[in-house]
Amino acid sequence: MTYATYPSLANRLVFVSGGSSGIGAELVRAFAAQGARVAFCGTKPDGGRAVIDEIQASGHRSPWYAACDVRDVAAYQALLRDLIAREGPVHVLVNNAGRDDRHAMEDVTPEFWDDRLALNLRHYFFAIQAVAPAMADAGGGSIVNMGSVSWMRGRPNLVGYTTAKAGILGLTRTLARELGPRNIRVNAIVPGAIVTERQTALHRDPAADQAFLDAQCLKIRLDPGHVARATLFLAADDSNGITGQHVLVDAGIAQQSVIA
Repeated sequence: MTYATYPSLANRLVFVSGGSSGIGAELVRAFAAQGARVAFCGTKPDGGRAVIDEIQASGHRSPWYAACDVRDVAAYQALLRDLIAREGPVHVLVNNAGRDDRHAMEDVTPEFWDDRLALNLRHYFFAIQAVAPAMADAGGGSIVNMGSVSWMRGRPNLVGYTTAKAGILGLTRTLARELGPRNIRVNAIVPGAIVTERQTALHRDPAADQAFLDAQCLKIRLDPGHVARATLFLAADDSNGITGQHVLVDAGIAQQSVIA
């Protein structure tokens, strides 16, 4: 299939958190294919190597990579400010890093709760805080926050994760209002059941596939490319009248919760 090319993304600096695997890696590939200058982070010192090698082999500009634990706010903001000092203002920020580890309500401690919020929500705000001044000085930009349909469906054994992901919608709407006068758009992508390497290794089997297909309006399994293509649109100037929105890329699975 042939998909859209967005000229406005060419040469723009794009930063993706959690870009070493899964949805994040596909985001890095997709922006590189648009001719953007892509930077991303992951948890391992060599975590970006495979994605970088793949992009270089395809003939696109090599991305910039750094290892960082996004839960360490001071280190993460220092990484972003160093990137801005080297490469100029970030035009597109994609807050993507997170983890959906399963956990029973009875097993949650205050420390684990705080860690889930730090890993899945807190760093979104502090990344925005770090990049927004230079983004505004450059004339504006686009911020895309990665949510999850899991909180809309009330998925069990994920309460720390779903609480954080629900908070992303509030963060998105508030900062869209606050940053709008600086020509910075803030939107959220809300993925549904996405087939990734991690999900396949931990949770996927024929019964799970069928359960998702039964719950969805569209009878296809979604992959990271579905999420990346929607993200490209919200990052590009083609969507320059859209802010404060959450766009579901879920094949209609959230409809089940509404009907129920």
